[in-house]
Amino acid sequence: MKKLILSSILFTALSSATFSQEKEYKPVDFPEGYKAQIDVVYTQANGWDGRMDLYTNPKSETPTPVVINIHGGGWNHGVKESQTGYGSFFKNGYAVANVEYRLVGVAPAPAAIEDVRCALIYLYTHAKELNIDTNKIVVMGGSSGGHLALMAGLLANDKKFDTNCKYDGNIKVAAIIDKYGVTDLVPLSKWKSAKNWLGKGFDNQKFIESVSPLYYVTKNSPPVYIVHGDADPIVPYDQSVALYEKLKSNGVKTKMLTIEGGNHGKFTKEEKSEMSKDMWSFLNELGLK
Repeated sequence: MKKLILSSILFTALSSATFSQEKEYKPVDFPEGYKAQIDVVYTQANGWDGRMDLYTNPKSETPTPVVINIHGGGWNHGVKESQTGYGSFFKNGYAVANVEYRLVGVAPAPAAIEDVRCALIYLYTHAKELNIDTNKIVVMGGSSGGHLALMAGLLANDKKFDTNCKYDGNIKVAAIIDKYGVTDLVPLSKWKSAKNWLGKGFDNQKFIESVSPLYYVTKNSPPVYIVHGDADPIVPYDQSVALYEKLKSNGVKTKMLTIEGGNHGKFTKEEKSEMSKDMWSFLNELGLK
């Protein structure tokens, strides 16, 4: 019964919630000395342009760390313009790459994974002109964006989804920030939002595993910071617990913050502050300031 209730909630939350593409969002407030490049095309696929907004510091004497941010929305809605809260990253000297990707209405799985991998590769191939340090790339996302952030980083040098963007060098991100993301689509594959995104592969377990982060964890995986509310009505809390336990069993540096009674990202001001302090403590331990 609990699974049926969760399925019903997920169906409602991910199917009915829609970001209007015409909605106006506040522009990102970035520091003096930073350079904004909006709607940079990082990849193209069947007539679709993949765009990202870049906020870089060309005046920095040394290449800067960079965070790749990936919006959520059940793989079926959402826009990069809805993401604006990068103040703590700017204060810590980071560049920001705010990425859009193909939603299910454009193409089903694994298209979104291909796109975020292309965004990562774009930063590798343009690192010098963007003045960023490819040894200090952090990938971050919430909900389905958390799933995609995990996929982008955990794939590492497994280039099965790099069909649109080739890179011969070594790919390894410095850290992943997973905010209440989907980690294993196998138990969720019959839920409408997941089923739609999986497309024709919704009943193919090998394919579902291939687009699920949990199955890419190895002893060589990058450090992962996880935050999840234990009362999340959309993405089950145990999705993050499973990832955390697998990371630990493989000896991967990880930390998980549980927001007690926390919803699906709709945390209080105090909870957001706790998350920010905890996240930065984790990143600073990695030398990524």
